[in-house]
Amino acid sequence: MSYKDKRAQHHSAAGRYPDIPDLPDLPAIDWGLIGHQAPQLLDTPPEKMPEADVVVITWAAAEWAAMQHVFIQSDQAMPYSDSTHGGWSGWQKYDLDMPPEKGSEDWDYWGYYRLVEINGKKVLLFKSNTHLDWPGEKYLADLIYRINRYVKPQLILSIGTAGGCRLGDHIGAVNVVNAGTMYDSEQPAKDWPTYRSQYSPAWDIINGSDFNRLLFTIPATTANLTLLKDQFNAKYGTDYALAELNVDDLDLPVGLPVLSNLTTSNTSLLTAATFVVGTTSGEYADYAVIEMDDAVIGRVCEAEGVAFGFVRNVSDPAQNAALPTETQESWGSAVYDVFGFYTSYNGALVTWALLAAMD
Repeated sequence: MSYKDKRAQHHSAAGRYPDIPDLPDLPAIDWGLIGHQAPQLLDTPPEKMPEADVVVITWAAAEWAAMQHVFIQSDQAMPYSDSTHGGWSGWQKYDLDMPPEKGSEDWDYWGYYRLVEINGKKVLLFKSNTHLDWPGEKYLADLIYRINRYVKPQLILSIGTAGGCRLGDHIGAVNVVNAGTMYDSEQPAKDWPTYRSQYSPAWDIINGSDFNRLLFTIPATTANLTLLKDQFNAKYGTDYALAELNVDDLDLPVGLPVLSNLTTSNTSLLTAATFVVGTTSGEYADYAVIEMDDAVIGRVCEAEGVAFGFVRNVSDPAQNAALPTETQESWGSAVYDVFGFYTSYNGALVTWALLAAMD
C-alpha cells in the first residue's frame, strides 16, 4: 500500500470523510472523435510477466481505476465509487520469487499486470504494490530490475498523482518529464542525485485540435471545495476560510487541465520517501511535481540503459506557506482523496496519447 493509498483509507471509513455527494462518472471514451481506436486487449499470461515494448506503472487505487478506464474498459462510464476499487478482472497477480528477507509481512506480492496493444506496440500495464516508502527502496529497485530483465521494455513510464510545487499549476495539470531527483533531508539540494533519460515524448496527438474533447474538467467547483472546507474544519477543529486553504485558487481548475511537456526544459520531478509539501514559498518550484517513487525507477533504468519517463498529474496543488505543515498535509490529502480519480483520468489519457504517437 502506497502512502497515498494509506491517505485514502479514511475515504471509505465510518463517517466517510471527506464526502462530496453527486460527483460525476468518468464518461465512456469516444475514440472516434480523434480518429483512433481503443487499446486492444491481449491475452495476459499468469505468473510470469510477458515481454512488451513499453511498461506503464501506476501506484494508488484511484490511479489504477483511471488506468483501467482508459486502457481496458473505455467503452463504458466509470462511477466515482470505483475510485477505491481494490481489484479488476483480467489482471494477473505478480508474486514470483518474493524476497525471503522482505521488509514487511504484509507485503506479499509485487503488483498486478495486464497486457494491451496500442498502435502495434505491446504495452504491459502494471499496478505496483511495491513502493519507496513501503516496503522500501531496495525492493522497488528489485522490481524495476525484474521488469527490465523479464519484460525487456524499450521504455518505462510511471504515471499517477503528485503534489504540486510549481506556483502556476492548478489542480489537474499534467506534467511530462524524463528526469527524477531524489530528495535527501540530510544533504543540501545541490547534492541531491538526478537521473535522466533521453526519452522525448511524441506530442502529435495531444497537439491535435480534437484531443481536448476527450479530457475531463476536474469537478473541484467552488461549491464542492466549500463543502470540503467545512468538513475539514469540522474534522480538525479549525476555522479556516476557503481562501486560506485554496491559496491562489490553485484548487480550482482553469477549464481543461494544462498539459506540459517539460522534457524540453530539462525539468526534473522530485521524489521523496516521506510526505514533502510544495508551498507558495516556492522552495521546490523548479521541479515539475513532488511524488514518492519515480527517481528509483530513474536510477535503475539509467544504469541499465532503458529509457524512462514520468507522466504526473497534480492532484493536490501547492499549499499555503503561511499555514502549519500539518494543515498543509491534511488539506492536500483531502483534495487528493476527492479529486485524484479525475486528475488521474486525464493523466492516463495523456499517457495513451504519448504511446499511440510513438514511432
